[in-house]
Amino acid sequence: MSARMPTHGGLMALFGLRYDLRSAPGSAVAKPALYRAALEQCAWADRLGFAMVTLSEHHGSPDGYLPSPLVMAAAIAARTERLRIMISTLVATLYDPVRLAEDFAVLDNLSNGRILPVLSAGYVASEFESFGKRLGERRKTMDGIAGFLRQAWTGEPFAYEGRTVCVTPRPAQARPPIWMGGSSRAAAARAARDADNFVPSSPEFFDMYREELLKLGKPDPGPRPASLGRFLYLAEDPDAAWEEIAPYLMHENNAYAAWADAQGVATSYRHYASAQELRDTGTYPVMTPRQLLEHIEAAGPYDMVLFHPLAGGMEPGLAWRSLRLFEQEVYPQTGLDSSRSEGK
Repeated sequence: MSARMPTHGGLMALFGLRYDLRSAPGSAVAKPALYRAALEQCAWADRLGFAMVTLSEHHGSPDGYLPSPLVMAAAIAARTERLRIMISTLVATLYDPVRLAEDFAVLDNLSNGRILPVLSAGYVASEFESFGKRLGERRKTMDGIAGFLRQAWTGEPFAYEGRTVCVTPRPAQARPPIWMGGSSRAAAARAARDADNFVPSSPEFFDMYREELLKLGKPDPGPRPASLGRFLYLAEDPDAAWEEIAPYLMHENNAYAAWADAQGVATSYRHYASAQELRDTGTYPVMTPRQLLEHIEAAGPYDMVLFHPLAGGMEPGLAWRSLRLFEQEVYPQTGLDSSRSEGK
């Protein structure tokens, strides 16, 4: 991404949101309320000068995991002005490629060029079964999807599988970026060949991506950009806050781990029997505002701080408690306020 937050005397950092909109069993939060909260939080983040929001995709999950990220992205685009909207990952193998190119083009125009797709092959077998597709056909689709989309987004007719295809309108971006995600060397090699960047499921795959780029004579992007992780919650009393939010985080973590275990996919998710075990890993940090400021200062320029406010279907009031604390105690020292003012 090209988004960068000016410092203007503040701490250098990029801030983002992420949503998958799944809900832990027994959650009292109705889906409409969860979706409304996500839209309100995106509008809030846009006002504060956050860099991006990330949406994820899965299908047929009992916990209601977001199955239509492009629809959600359109709603977010209508509520925001500058927030970059990343679909990470978009399971490209489940889409008709012509329809995908058209939907993206409309969404990119609706957002005035703020859409960033991260294409992946997918890995959950039940999703492919429900779409009438086969896991074994993923490679063929992924090997051709980037080239197809780039040609489609020219707006000019072209031959595809024995027929003529023409996708209009063109996207707002002159050359929409195409990123790829994955959890194998093959995925890293494909991204090096066809994509503009790579989002791995685990850090070691980014090293493979760099190796593959060098084999192709392409520039080395350097180490994977720093990140605080996939979740952050702010609280004046982290111990008390953890007790409240742990059930949601346990569900999210263990649900991802179950998918990975069932499909034999390498990810950073592992199953944990207790909330304390999960907390001890540090993958779901709960910090005070002061601890976050210290982290940002120590991390260096352009560290990514990612909030996942509604993780596991978290009650929106709990999510807002963390976000408001950020706004009151951290935001004034980040330089985001100056960035927002200059963008008017």
